Amino acid sequence: MSLGQHLLELRKRLFISAAAIAVGAIIGFLLAGFIWDALREPVVTIATAQNRTAEINYPTITGAFDLKLQIAFYVGLIISSPVWLYQIFAFFLPALTLTEKRYTFGFLFTAIPLFFAGCFAGWYVMPHVVELMTSFVPQQDVSYFDAKYYFDFVLKLVVAIGVAFVLPVFLVLLNFARVISAKAIIGSWRWAILVICLFTAIATPAADVFSMFLLALPMVVLYFTAYGVAWLHDRRMNRRDAALAAAPAV
Repeated sequence: MSLGQHLLELRKRLFISAAAIAVGAIIGFLLAGFIWDALREPVVTIATAQNRTAEINYPTITGAFDLKLQIAFYVGLIISSPVWLYQIFAFFLPALTLTEKRYTFGFLFTAIPLFFAGCFAGWYVMPHVVELMTSFVPQQDVSYFDAKYYFDFVLKLVVAIGVAFVLPVFLVLLNFARVISAKAIIGSWRWAILVICLFTAIATPAADVFSMFLLALPMVVLYFTAYGVAWLHDRRMNRRDAALAAAPAV
């Protein structure tokens, strides 16, 4: 494919992904009230368990409406993940052989559960992170949470962890496309662990070391799993290339 054809293909994939996110956002807008009740649950827990005043406030007139739109967008992003994940994989299809294309659906069916598993991990750890960080507030003081800041903190944590869980699948995809080798993946394992630790430290408060390692451990395991799959693929490809080179010319 020429550069122009690649750009047209990319535009097509982006348009389909954007349309799917828009449809998911409409559903998210209808469910925003239920989701917002679930998101504020840690604040309710703080008010009851820590016996303090803890409230969410909206400092601007349009703050509540803007927040509902943002919730709708993030819900749409999560709901439409099977569509835009497939579009990403489909964009790489021209680089794969006919045999390797058969693995695409395997990648897709692996990436989607991993994305939802990452979102679930972020959702699980989020209340503990909020409760831990607010526990440093003196007992006689009041905790007021800016609605937009609070939402950005909890939802971006959930989505970021979901995306992070999918990254090893893309490593395998790039390996099957012969863009990166298993040797390169394992050769960068120290940097990978450092990046994973930095990512989890940013996604979770630095003071909550347990949550950081709780999120970092499965990501490290997934990274080395991706290396194992890439190593098996490279080994099979090297054997095939050696067999083709040794075969007599016709």
